[in-house]
Amino acid sequence: MASLLEFQSLERTYSSRQGPLHVLRDINFTLERGGILALVGESGCGKTTTGKIAAGLVAPSGGKVLFKGEDITNLKGKALTRFRRSVQFIHQDPYSSLNPVRTIFQALAAPLQRFRLAKSRRELLDKVRELLLMVDLTPPDAFLFKYPHQLSGGQRQRVAVARALAVNPEFIVADESVSMVDVSIRTSLLNMLLKLNQELGVAFLFITHDLAVARYFSWQGKTAVMYLGRMVECGPTPEVTRHPTHPYTQALVASLPVANPRLAREQALDDDIGSPDVPSLHKLPPGCAFHPRCPIHVAGSCDSEVPELATVPQHGSEHQVACPVVLSAGREVG
Repeated sequence: MASLLEFQSLERTYSSRQGPLHVLRDINFTLERGGILALVGESGCGKTTTGKIAAGLVAPSGGKVLFKGEDITNLKGKALTRFRRSVQFIHQDPYSSLNPVRTIFQALAAPLQRFRLAKSRRELLDKVRELLLMVDLTPPDAFLFKYPHQLSGGQRQRVAVARALAVNPEFIVADESVSMVDVSIRTSLLNMLLKLNQELGVAFLFITHDLAVARYFSWQGKTAVMYLGRMVECGPTPEVTRHPTHPYTQALVASLPVANPRLAREQALDDDIGSPDVPSLHKLPPGCAFHPRCPIHVAGSCDSEVPELATVPQHGSEHQVACPVVLSAGREVG
């Protein structure tokens, strides 16, 4: 499949009172047209910053972001307008992402008017009704002139999705888009997004801290695991979740709830392994940032050099991990 979005050695640094804060370091990945990439990791690992850079909302400090082969930092005029229309963002909080003094019709009509996608008020109404139908808010006339406070959290998030779809985007950044809605409707929202991916060919950068949600949504796509601003593992979702190779990914998989109590006991993490504290971005440990918490780290190797993503020999060309211990073991096996 043709490449839609590509990150090349991306860096993002912020200034702070304590000195430079390196939020992202050496991020590399490719998202195909109509593809899905889930970004998974703890809070503060750089997932949202990555999404904002992909959407052109934050400029990178280094490296390149290519959209259809063009560096988005160099886009101007009509090219920039096309990019803005092609890429949309779904925010995490459905309670603050909609203007409280605008009706649902006004919220959905704004992007249609901005990009001149409707010639008359009648056409505008028809297109807004179509958008509401696409996100299963039926009958649409029952929602057109309501205000956000009159809708539930799940309904508001569907409106946010409809707003993103208004301009026929090719790519959507969904930042924790189901984390603040009730668990009972979370699956229906995920299924709705998957339907958009399958029927409309919309590509997704799906950001979440929940590996179970990532596994469900991106089963046909890829999953990338982030830790303190770096990618530590990336590959097809079935491979990453069934055969995690990085110790951090293994810990995330082991922490998933299991219905079988016996299996839960077998998969329980040893509390004595490693440190439970996440290092500060202001004072990262030398070498691999995960080594103080890692149960398999090797002194003199893991604490001296920063590992780069490399192919796991026994798992295929698309499965990559940044762990010298795993890679050396793989080479011995191979």
